[in-house]
Amino acid sequence: MMTNPAIKFFMITNCSELARFAIDSGVDRIFVDTEILGKDLRQGHLNTVISRHTLDDVRRIRSSVPEGRLLVRINPIHEGSEAEIEQAIAAGADILMLPMFRSASEVRLFTAAVGGRVRCNLLVETVAAVAVLKECLEIPGVNEVHIGLNDLHLELGLDFMFEPLASGLVDDMAAILCASGVPFGIGGIARVGEGLLPAELLLAEHARLGSTAAILSRSFHRQASSVIEIKEQMDFSSEILKLREAFRHSTLCSPEELQAAHRDVQKNVQVIVGSIKARKV
Repeated sequence: MMTNPAIKFFMITNCSELARFAIDSGVDRIFVDTEILGKDLRQGHLNTVISRHTLDDVRRIRSSVPEGRLLVRINPIHEGSEAEIEQAIAAGADILMLPMFRSASEVRLFTAAVGGRVRCNLLVETVAAVAVLKECLEIPGVNEVHIGLNDLHLELGLDFMFEPLASGLVDDMAAILCASGVPFGIGGIARVGEGLLPAELLLAEHARLGSTAAILSRSFHRQASSVIEIKEQMDFSSEILKLREAFRHSTLCSPEELQAAHRDVQKNVQVIVGSIKARKV
């Protein structure tokens, strides 16, 4: 499936200074996360960061982000969605991301409300969304997709975020996406040499599957809330370059080498899941 020569990295922040620094350091998009409906119920008991971003943050950060590079995750479809979409576009969003959808009708409502004014990104993170993915990709106005592994693995009742990657579920989605020609990304990424699954292995999976995007995980920048904090604990631009080089290396690998990396992912996931289950006993 490998077709992509480059990968985009997204950074979640509502800080104008951090956004400007990240873009200058090689980040491709700034991601403002205004989704809140249902999130506490789904993730409130977990060790996850629930962003409390607002559309006021979008307005404030707009001047710090180049045109075309500001992504805003809105709430799932609800009775106020059309008004929310209007407000997000007015605030300056270049790309709107729709989370937690479960039907093609929700996607049609989303793209119709956007009306081609900004790009539409579908966040596939429910079992139902996986089932209707092919139908959704045929809806006019769908520009890109991101596969969200966190909520997807929770809904599947799995123990580890990357189990869908090891099981072949993501392969099935990637095949549909590649056939459609709609660009897509997968989950998040830590620094090279770090993460429960090494970033190098995950980037090989991106190359194997045809993915063109990943979100910088909170562990990538240690949840830094300012440029000073980031500079104190890492050479940010250097770490971005390491990710790009690891991905570039993977794009030069043979299909057999990428399959070998995939088997390593499966083995690592099996060990991690076994460890998680043992702790539950």
